[in-house]
Amino acid sequence: MKQQQPLTIVAGRLVTPDGIHDGALRLVDGLIDSVGVDPQDGDEIVDAGGRLVVPGLVDLGVFAIDKPAFHFGGITRAALMPDQSPPLDLPSRVSYIAKSGKPDFWVHPLAAATRGLEGREIAELALMREAGARGVATGRQWIANSGVMLRLLQYAAMLDMVVIAHAEDAALVGSAVATAGEIATRRGLPSAPPEAEAIALARDIALAEMAGARIHFRQVTTRAGLALVRAAKARGVQVTCGVTPAHFMLSDLATVEFRTFARLSPPLRCEDDRQAVREALADGTIDVVASGHDPRGPEDKRLPFSDAEPGMAGAETLLAMTLSLVRDELIDLPRAFDLVATAPARLLGAPAGALATGLEADVAIVDPDRPWVIQSAKMEATAGNTPFDGQPTQGRVAQLYKGGVAIKR
Repeated sequence: MKQQQPLTIVAGRLVTPDGIHDGALRLVDGLIDSVGVDPQDGDEIVDAGGRLVVPGLVDLGVFAIDKPAFHFGGITRAALMPDQSPPLDLPSRVSYIAKSGKPDFWVHPLAAATRGLEGREIAELALMREAGARGVATGRQWIANSGVMLRLLQYAAMLDMVVIAHAEDAALVGSAVATAGEIATRRGLPSAPPEAEAIALARDIALAEMAGARIHFRQVTTRAGLALVRAAKARGVQVTCGVTPAHFMLSDLATVEFRTFARLSPPLRCEDDRQAVREALADGTIDVVASGHDPRGPEDKRLPFSDAEPGMAGAETLLAMTLSLVRDELIDLPRAFDLVATAPARLLGAPAGALATGLEADVAIVDPDRPWVIQSAKMEATAGNTPFDGQPTQGRVAQLYKGGVAIKR
């Protein structure tokens, strides 16, 4: 899939890292050739009709690749978690995954931190990096052994690879499916204290500081946890963190009716924690908003709440939910696309994620005001387990380009 002729998108509102500009975007040989320059003779012309022209989204930390769902949501790249069957703990597996989405989607595999994701023996990170791994991930679990975690961080620092960590103390969480509090107590759900997140964060931040490593916490969802990240950033630790839309849109009230689409990991938190997440999005503490895409079929979700598997199909709703933060005047448009494109691309070292000369021409034309209703039964993903089922929202992709080539949607 190669761009055959130069293409210029005109009459668009270009969302760039330094603001929104009216003008044209020229794409040549799969790269962004110029921003704000008039088209040249022989260019294919695409009229954006005043809509937003934005970078293709980069989804950091998904559990499955559903190309139709990602294309629907304007996502052109995704970092795949190592929790596959078998796990991504060998160079051959990483190499296969790195090629699996081409030509119209880029998959960036994350290497398993330990063999079999068992938290004991560090995997061959250098070989997996050579095979295409863009980072290292602990998977769905926290590495309980502090010695193993320190050696992992030291090894990753030597390779200049980011470590993507799960932040929940496993001994405190156990088999819990909810956050300890009034809702879990009233519903009789096995629960864990929200402090399980802060305890895991405190240890891993300390170890990352010792190792001089880059660490990214895929989801930080509590006020106490965000305070730890904020303080670590202030003293210069190379720490970043992310969140999924569920934790800034929903609280544990969504579990009252035992709807298993709201069974997530980490579980939904109390309203005060939800507000803390929104504050952290506004003040820059949170660096990334990711979909957490994890489609689960009826065999995993049509079960009692405590028996259902955690996860949500998030690729199709990521853009709309992030744009809701702009409509709420919590953040502006450049910050929104930094969260879903620029920052994750930077963490992965991918030459994309922004409208800037020389980067890959992964571009979306977005109608931010187009209304639609999220319907799990009509989703493009292999399963429609979204906690936003039935919710009216706004913001849809009108056209998507990968390397300057239009993707059929």
